[in-house]
Amino acid sequence: MSNKQPKPVLTGQRIRTRKRDEKEKYDPNGFRDILVNGLNDINVSNLDEVTKYLDGAGSKLDYKRYWETLFDILLAGGILAPGGSLLQDDDKKETTISKFCLFSAEETTEAIKGVAMVFQRLTRRYRYLGKKLEDDEMKKILSFLKTFSQSERNKLAIFTGLFLCTGDNPAKCLESLYTETLVKEGISLEFFKVMFHTWLGEKDMSSIANVLRKASMDRRLLEVIPSTKRSEEYFEKCFNEAGLDQLVTFQRNMLHDDNKNSFMTELKELMEKENPPTAKELVGICSEMKTKTLLSEPEVVKLIWNCIMDIVEWNKKEELITDQALRHIKPYAPLLAGFTSQASTELTLLYEIQDYCYTNISFMKTFQKIVVLLYKTDVLSEETILKWNKEIHVGKGKSVFLNHLQQFVEWLENAEEESDEDD
Repeated sequence: MSNKQPKPVLTGQRIRTRKRDEKEKYDPNGFRDILVNGLNDINVSNLDEVTKYLDGAGSKLDYKRYWETLFDILLAGGILAPGGSLLQDDDKKETTISKFCLFSAEETTEAIKGVAMVFQRLTRRYRYLGKKLEDDEMKKILSFLKTFSQSERNKLAIFTGLFLCTGDNPAKCLESLYTETLVKEGISLEFFKVMFHTWLGEKDMSSIANVLRKASMDRRLLEVIPSTKRSEEYFEKCFNEAGLDQLVTFQRNMLHDDNKNSFMTELKELMEKENPPTAKELVGICSEMKTKTLLSEPEVVKLIWNCIMDIVEWNKKEELITDQALRHIKPYAPLLAGFTSQASTELTLLYEIQDYCYTNISFMKTFQKIVVLLYKTDVLSEETILKWNKEIHVGKGKSVFLNHLQQFVEWLENAEEESDEDD
C-alpha cells in the first residue's frame, strides 16, 4: 500500500460578475457629444423645442450621474475645466460647443429670462437637478468669473439675479464672490451691480433682504468692495451711481441697526460690572457712544430703558415686582434724565415704558408708579404726562393705563389750575 498523500484541491465556486452588476465607465465627453449634437440639431431659438428635447433626453441620458456636465453645457456651451476654460479633447482640433447656452444668448434681460425659463422647467421636471444647481454648480461657475469675458460675466450676473428672485433658491452661491482675487480686482463689485439691478427689477428690497438674511449675506455687502477702498461712503457712491439707491438705504439701515446693537451691548456690559459706573458717569459714556454711533436722542433713551430693564432678574411673584422695579429704576433716573432734553424724547420714553409694561403683563399695575417716580426725579415733565393722557396714540393697554393714571393726572391738572390762580 502506498502512503503518498493526495494533493490539496481548491474547493468553492467561481463567482462570475453579471453584466448588470458591471459598472459603466464614466464618460462625460461621450455624454457631452450626445447632448450637444442633439441640441445643435434642433432650432435653439425655439425655447419650447429646447425644453422638449432636454425633457426627453433625460430618459435616455443619465442626468443624475452627469449633472455637472449637463449644467456646464447649458451655461457655458461645453465642459468647464478647473479654472473656467472650456475643456478640449486631445484627439479633436475644435471643442464641441452647444448652440444653446447662457453665454451664447444676447446680453439682455429678456434673452436671459428665456434661458432661465429652460433651467426652471428642467429642474422642476428633474427635482434632484435643482438641488445640484443650487448647492454646487452655481458656486462653481461664480468662482470662475475671472476667466470669463465681461459680456459673459454680465450674462451670468443677470441669470443669477433671476435665479435668486424666485425666493426658492438660497443665496449661498454668492459666497464664491467673496474670494480675495475677485474682490481685489473689482470683478465681484461689478457683478453685484448688474445682479442687483436685475433682481430689483423683479422683486422689492424687502423680498431680497429676506433671501440675503436666510443665507447670512445681508451683513456682508460691504465686503464686496476692495479692501483699499472699503468704506460706507464708497459703497453708497458706487451703488447710487448704479441706480441702486434701495440697496444703499438697506445697507444704511443695517449699519444703523448694528450701531444700536453695539450701543446696547456695551452699555449692558458696563451696567453688569461688579463695580459699575455711576449714573452720572454713564451719561458721559453714553454721550460719547451716541456721537460715535450717530444715534438720535429718542433712540438712545429707548436703548437705555431696555438695558435698565434687561439687566435684572425679576421676581416671579407679581405683588413683589412693583417694589423691586422702583428700587431698581430709581438709581438710573439721572441717566434717563440726561437724554430727555426734549419734550418729544420724554414722550418717546413714556410710550416705551407703556409698551414694556403691556408686553410684560406682570408690570401692568407698575406702570403708574414708574411714571410717578420718573416725574419726581425730573425725567418726565408734567406737560409730557398730560399730553400723553390727552393725545395718546399707542393702543397697547390704553384703557387700563389711562384708568391707572387717572388719579395722578387729576392731581397734576388741579395743581396746574392752582398754580395759574396763584400767578
